[in-house]
Amino acid sequence: MRALAVLFLGAAALVACNNNPPETAPLETEVPEELTKGGSAAREDAGEGIGTPMAERVATIGLLNKRNNVSRDFELKPGEAARMGDVVIRLEACEKTAPWELPQEEGAFVQVFVRQRVGTESEPSWQKVHSGWLFRNSPSLNVVEHPIYDVWVKECAMSFPGEEE
Repeated sequence: MRALAVLFLGAAALVACNNNPPETAPLETEVPEELTKGGSAAREDAGEGIGTPMAERVATIGLLNKRNNVSRDFELKPGEAARMGDVVIRLEACEKTAPWELPQEEGAFVQVFVRQRVGTESEPSWQKVHSGWLFRNSPSLNVVEHPIYDVWVKECAMSFPGEEE
């Protein structure tokens, strides 16, 4: 009898729950102007040497919001920035080792900005939470340390002389 009462109360509690997810506002995707300036990696004279010029390289950067388990990939060229909600990712440079070099590695110099309140501020402002190289095969070497967001390098697309397409 007692087990039946517990089962009934559990079922009543489940019925009372609202199974509809809360409506969420659309994420803002426009990068604030103050975060698009700076950095010199995308200059036309940068990246001179072997391989694809820096301005033509493309990095695929992954972003995970640990709060709602939403992840997204961004394809950025050096000097470009992308926004998802309260996060802006700006790519400054993208590199990978030549096919004849070992160990093989890919990396990107990334800056991550998060809009958040600091101290006693009444309005949130953009805070730089990371500025540095992230490496695909060694993600623990230099990590984006943020309680809500994870950022990592998935690929740096560039080619070297003699590579077949």
